[in-house]
Amino acid sequence: MKRVLTVWLAALSLHTFAQQTQKPPLHGKNWMAITGKPLAATAGSMIFQKGGNAVDAACAMLASTCTMWDVLSWGGETQALIYNPKTKKVIAINAMGVAPTGATPEFFKSKGYNFPPEYGPLAATTPGTVGGLLYMLSNYGTMSLEQVLAPAMQLAAGYPMEAQTANSIERNKERIKQWPYSKKVFLTHAGEKREAPEAGEIFVQKDLLQTLTKMIETERAALKKGKSRKEAIMAAYDRFYKGDIAQEFVRGCQEQGGLITIQDLANWKPIEEEPLKTNYKGIDVYKLQQWTQGPSLLQALNILENFDLKSMGYNSTKYIHTVYQAMSLSFADRDFYYGDPYFSPQEPIKGLLSKEYAKQRAALIQYDKNNPNIGPGDPYPFEGKTNPYLNLLKSRGYELDTTKRNFAPTHDVRNSLSMADYQERLWLGTTSVEAADKDGWVVSITPSGGWIPATIAGNTGVGMSQRMQSFVLDSALNPFNVVAPGKRPRVTLTPSMALKDGKPYLSFAVQGGDTQDQNLLQFFLNMVEFGMTVQQATEAANINTNQLWLSLGGSKTDDRKPKPGQILLHDSTPEAVRNDLKKMGYTLSFDDRTSGPINAIFFDWKHGSFWGGSSNHGEDYGIAW
Repeated sequence: MKRVLTVWLAALSLHTFAQQTQKPPLHGKNWMAITGKPLAATAGSMIFQKGGNAVDAACAMLASTCTMWDVLSWGGETQALIYNPKTKKVIAINAMGVAPTGATPEFFKSKGYNFPPEYGPLAATTPGTVGGLLYMLSNYGTMSLEQVLAPAMQLAAGYPMEAQTANSIERNKERIKQWPYSKKVFLTHAGEKREAPEAGEIFVQKDLLQTLTKMIETERAALKKGKSRKEAIMAAYDRFYKGDIAQEFVRGCQEQGGLITIQDLANWKPIEEEPLKTNYKGIDVYKLQQWTQGPSLLQALNILENFDLKSMGYNSTKYIHTVYQAMSLSFADRDFYYGDPYFSPQEPIKGLLSKEYAKQRAALIQYDKNNPNIGPGDPYPFEGKTNPYLNLLKSRGYELDTTKRNFAPTHDVRNSLSMADYQERLWLGTTSVEAADKDGWVVSITPSGGWIPATIAGNTGVGMSQRMQSFVLDSALNPFNVVAPGKRPRVTLTPSMALKDGKPYLSFAVQGGDTQDQNLLQFFLNMVEFGMTVQQATEAANINTNQLWLSLGGSKTDDRKPKPGQILLHDSTPEAVRNDLKKMGYTLSFDDRTSGPINAIFFDWKHGSFWGGSSNHGEDYGIAW
């Protein structure tokens, strides 16, 4: 009787929820622009109104969010999926920076670190966002760099800062004071009680404006010499990565103790890749490669395909338990097997995304309780290979015999962080950019890096990335993600796209560190399994698992260890579901917001229109026409 009641309550919750949303859905016929700040969404609309395509608009929104320090800046990293209507294919843009010269495990261990640091110049990979933006614009956009950067340059000349960013600066001012160029930019009232800007204060970034102006001037000069649009944009690229901007960036980085060299900048390039994908009930879901956590969502879908989720009921006990277990299984593989595919050893991604491997993983789910001992599986046989890391896994306490269920080392279940600190690190944010147009171009971007408190590189106005912290220093944790010069860390950043019947179906992304693919998985299932609209799905109550290794935060191993059975639930979770989960071994926590801001576009082919969703969990905003 209790099980029936639980399912009924969950169904009732969905029915009640579906009546209204806190934000209205967006509707558009010609174009749609959604991102992390209202002013940045306006920048996208300005480009659309001037005739730009979705790539042009997405680049303008990316530039604007970087300028507004929307938990990222110009020195961070960009990763994108683009649907090209001319080829009818999804392409992936890898604009993740790399570890600089001298960034070795030995270097960081000599300074007492278990992971590269969270903040400061030693946390910085080479900047990727500038290169990624220019690559996308030159290859798939239609406008000049000057046109696309115009909104961001107006913002750099002075914009009214919102309270979220202003208060973040004030909270982090003691750390900001360590770095002279950051102090100069951020602490506009140095020496006063409140040293950060006030909400609504016009925030001016002269150095950044000068950097952007130099890039535009270079483009103009190249065009005057008869260069093509693409050649002119790439001339600006060269000035940033090889010219006087690069020299000042490196000088400012090294002056403050960083490792990045001029050769590191000159040698780095964005990469256009084939995305990874899986098919879930006739829908092709695309993710970036295994240098991101994106394939973990594909793995989870493969596992969940073996269950009748719809019959369980939205956020019923059985549904929550099944999704939690599937995520724990896929994240255990992420934590051990994901890394930069351009470095040896090669990740067993074919095996990891095998449907047969997913069936083997699904068979491990216990129906009556949480399994705190989930660890990485063995995907190698599904590639016809032998796992070279069996001894390493066994030395950590893992048991890969699929007839047993002892999958986690005992030392992995402890964590020294408080729950509040752990959750804050789990939710470390970024932003997202979604754009689509009537001609069929679709863009999904999850950029990040260089968030406050950022170390600004000299007089460039550019905040440096903090993504080095996502490397490991010990191959026992992950032999594929050990820091090395020129290597990309395995990041949490993970834009998503889905096609149905060969046409765009969904474009979606979210901020929130390790929770990104947890929330995107549930958003997708909310629409596909439970029939929610895109806005309902962005606002719907999700769960978060803490049964994973943190990718961000903390320089000690104990700071990042999994918390098996810990689960975040929405405040509205029925008492019967709470009681059931407790009996199954879960430790519960609650919040009225259980995901980062999800932004998404749904393609309504029946009516020839777009539906936009932007959740009520942040400042994210969309405009459509």
